[in-house]
Amino acid sequence: MSDKPAANLPANVETPDTSSKMTVPKVTVPKVTVLLMTYNHEHFITQALESILMQQTTFGIEIVISEDCSTDRTRAIVVEYQQCFPEKIRLILSEHNIHSNQIVVRGIEAARGQYIALLDGDDYWLTTDKLQKQADFLDLHPECAICFHNATVMDEDGQRAQWNWTPPHQKKISTLEDLWLGNFIATCSTMFRRGLIRRFPAWYDVMFPITDWPLHVLNAEHGDIGYIDEVMGVYRYHATGYYSSLSQERKLEETYKFYRTMDCNLDYVYTSMIKSAMSKYFFDWAREYAKHGEWVNARKCLRKCLQGRPLNHYIRRKELLKLGILLCAPAVATRVWQRPLQV
Repeated sequence: MSDKPAANLPANVETPDTSSKMTVPKVTVPKVTVLLMTYNHEHFITQALESILMQQTTFGIEIVISEDCSTDRTRAIVVEYQQCFPEKIRLILSEHNIHSNQIVVRGIEAARGQYIALLDGDDYWLTTDKLQKQADFLDLHPECAICFHNATVMDEDGQRAQWNWTPPHQKKISTLEDLWLGNFIATCSTMFRRGLIRRFPAWYDVMFPITDWPLHVLNAEHGDIGYIDEVMGVYRYHATGYYSSLSQERKLEETYKFYRTMDCNLDYVYTSMIKSAMSKYFFDWAREYAKHGEWVNARKCLRKCLQGRPLNHYIRRKELLKLGILLCAPAVATRVWQRPLQV
């Protein structure tokens, strides 16, 4: 395989001279591009690929695999699949490990479908009609920029029972304001319209390992977010995952940095939304920690809550006051309420 960029790339694709190489078979223009992002997923990548290939649709699809110079057999596996399905699979192979969101960007820029569906190499889809249902939804809802469904979170270590990524009572139609409250969209459930982001901002690359949340924000600036209330994918929670391997405390710190950084990245256009959402996010975590008697972490989260906009329509003032007294002056709380204060 040549190290030089392919000469017959689509006009809107820029392939890095030194970081990646691409194979581009001749195919008809598909309706959906599946972007499969992978690094060191040799134990999972086959199941991910098979779950794509099993899709039954009334339209054409293509698979763009963005592989980041794995140190295991992941690259050999995706190359073998591309050779078996040259009319359907295209490869973008890093010359060296990029370890940034450029893995996502280059795949989106190479896509030719009207819609783009995302899948990480360690996740997989459950149903054969997932792509058909999401594409039909976006066809019927031109006001929506994104369509997603629910996904099962599976702990590979077996330490936790399976649970669903998206909480119950998720709205059928959500907005950018809802998205600031937290990422309710599993990566493996995402489909969005190609071309909404005309040019990716430079700051997106360095948001890694937070990949999908800022991407959803950029897309949601252009339309609503539609939800299909079905479990059609599996998100693997395992120790070798970029994000899932982080401790809960580290994840909260990364989320705090995310809010502050995104506010700056977007030129403070959404400051009111972001600060209110940040306060709500950390208020909820402060209460959760307090319920379990983890007072140090609860106080840390409360401080972050207060650094946003804690007086907002998400948080009742009385509840904020009660939590503040409980965490900062528990003896006072007991005297005022004549009993240990419950969160």
